[in-house]
Amino acid sequence: MKFYLTINPHGGSRKGPKLLKKIKPLFDNSNIELNVIETKFAGHAKELTEQLDFTGYDGIISIGGDGTLNEIVNGLMFRKDDVNIPIGLIPGGSGNSFMHDLELVNPIDAAKAIINGNKKLVDLAELKINHVTKYAINIIGWGLVTDIANKAEKYRWMGTSRYTILSALEVFTYKPRPATLVVDDKQIIDDFTFIIACNTIHTGKGMKMAPSAELDDGLIDLIVVKHKASRLKLLSMLPTVFDGAHIKNPLVEHYKVSKFSLIPQKNEILNIDGEITGSTPIDVRVIPKKITIFCK
Repeated sequence: MKFYLTINPHGGSRKGPKLLKKIKPLFDNSNIELNVIETKFAGHAKELTEQLDFTGYDGIISIGGDGTLNEIVNGLMFRKDDVNIPIGLIPGGSGNSFMHDLELVNPIDAAKAIINGNKKLVDLAELKINHVTKYAINIIGWGLVTDIANKAEKYRWMGTSRYTILSALEVFTYKPRPATLVVDDKQIIDDFTFIIACNTIHTGKGMKMAPSAELDDGLIDLIVVKHKASRLKLLSMLPTVFDGAHIKNPLVEHYKVSKFSLIPQKNEILNIDGEITGSTPIDVRVIPKKITIFCK
């Protein structure tokens, strides 16, 4: 067997080279060849995946997190030859939400899953953003959840506790966001606090944002919180996201849909698979079982 493996030698806390040293012997001992390529800039993994010659290769592996996985998925989707080669991820990000769903957050376990060759087809979300197409495999967030994630990027030195602290601060300053949400063909016009579309159960650092989400059911889980909650009620709800209990809270509306559109009165940035990018309005549809992922 033979794989490309992309690695960012300078990203985050420089976990990549350390993880490569740990997992490479496992592949060597299984007579699996790794063609290691170092990424040089943001978006390089997408560019590589879009352009590499996969003839004779059994898949592409990357050491990274949800953002890296997003790059590789988008690279595959924009290939001109329609090659749909299996993807393996060695978790090296800060959240690793997608790998939480696969129960493969340990890098050694993730490497063994690739070596064993177990695979599954998973859904993909296609986003149309002002005539530009993007793809998400994990989440699409708008509103308060994106505000928190955006600010968290600037406070990485605080560690994972920054999400809890910043969530509390944002709750006390948030404002209503008037928007039209079209769920399948039903139109909802209201003021919203946040909307997050989840293909995975987990978001962030192990939070169970969509506890009943499935990677391969052809649907995306929409978690909707309207601007009707008091700040105190919203603040008390946030900790329950970690075990998924929030889904039963009357403040939360939950839909399973194959498509949706979001048209806010004021266009704002999005959280796509953990990356702060793009802008509303958006049209989203699920492409069932489109991407092949190595799994347990």
